[in-house]
Amino acid sequence: MTCPLCGLRKAKRRCPALGHSICAVCCGSKRLKEIHCPTDCVYLATAREHPPAVVLRQQQHDFGLLMQLLRDLSERQSQLFVLVAGVMVRYRPLEFQPLLDDDVRAAAAALAATFETAARGVIYEHRPESLVAGRLLGDLKEVLSETGKTGGTAFERDAAVVLRRIEAAVAEVTKGTGSDPSNRRPFLDLLGRTFAKDGPVPEPSPGETPGLIVP
Repeated sequence: MTCPLCGLRKAKRRCPALGHSICAVCCGSKRLKEIHCPTDCVYLATAREHPPAVVLRQQQHDFGLLMQLLRDLSERQSQLFVLVAGVMVRYRPLEFQPLLDDDVRAAAAALAATFETAARGVIYEHRPESLVAGRLLGDLKEVLSETGKTGGTAFERDAAVVLRRIEAAVAEVTKGTGSDPSNRRPFLDLLGRTFAKDGPVPEPSPGETPGLIVP
């Protein structure tokens, strides 16, 4: 029997999601992307327990980059970094308005400036020029404002530190990965691979920041 997905190779693996057999190549390449695999799929479980060498190398590389980005941050600042990363992972762009690393940098810089001026007792809303960055800023501000509503100036300073770190991280990740210049999302790709691998990042409760998640 030929694989119904590619029409080229023999269908040797029974796919519980599709209800019929597919080839090993389609199983591996379309898993969790085009095929909504159930958690009890034996092939999915095996792949998670024994990932190929290229996946292990990517995980190790991502872990090293993440630790570099979190260097010298306090525990609360590291938790805020995870919180902000979760917002970015969950972000759903409008049609024809994809979120790019430049938008992340602009949103983080503008919101950091807002928190910095607030910590000095000045209320002023800094806004990025990009509409996409502005929409992301709105999502970030909503979550951070709710989380830090009882934190006062100390929270505002911590939030500003984290956002400035993310602003710098966009350039740092691009430089450190030596990525394809046509890829305008290396930082967002890093977050996507590192956070919420088994599902959406949970929404934080008011006044609570999530624990640190690493690969």
